Amino acid sequence: MDIKLLVVDDDPNICEALRVYFEKEGCKVKVANDGTEAINYFKMYEPDLVLLDVMMPKKDGWQVCREIREISQKPIIMITAKSDTIDKVVGLELGADDFVVKPFDMKELSARIKAVMRRYSAHAKTNDDEVIRFDNLEISLQKYELKLRGKPVDIPPKELELLYFLASNCTRVFTRDQLLDKVWGFDYLGDSRTVDVHVKRLREKLKDVSDKWVLKTVWGVGYKFEVLQ
Repeated sequence: MDIKLLVVDDDPNICEALRVYFEKEGCKVKVANDGTEAINYFKMYEPDLVLLDVMMPKKDGWQVCREIREISQKPIIMITAKSDTIDKVVGLELGADDFVVKPFDMKELSARIKAVMRRYSAHAKTNDDEVIRFDNLEISLQKYELKLRGKPVDIPPKELELLYFLASNCTRVFTRDQLLDKVWGFDYLGDSRTVDVHVKRLREKLKDVSDKWVLKTVWGVGYKFEVLQ
């Protein structure tokens, strides 16, 4: 992997182990030991991916993730000592791309990094000619931009990716687990309510925008983007 990694953890032993392992994998690795340092290094170092611990001094991982998402869509993999579903839900809603629970296997983490980078590269190569357009709706994954009635609307990255995916597969129904796999990009074990939260927020943004399409709940199954006749 010829990529630049930013490893953020307050445990120097974990940082050193990750640095040694991924430098052997061909990565360039920078280490930060607290949240403030992480933000500064992110801006200076411009990494391709961030491995981000949740519990840290000065700024925790949630705050760091939030601040990174304000300026960049570069992939973030959260690292936590807890396997609680709520931690995963919070991380995903803030824009994290994957989650790893300590203690983790280095080979599995490496595989997850490669998978996340493949998805990110695919998104980055999206041609702007592939902008999705419906009545009063325009979605560009390349620009990470949503336009309603021709005007840009602020939207978190995962909400935009979810809307883009559903709209690009209009009329097809997806279960919550399928959406987690396709949009978040990994097998999610636990509560799938994060999809419901994102759909609810999308509906608030899309309310009364058009009567020619709808983000529809298919009871007992999941969700679909439906074009109305």
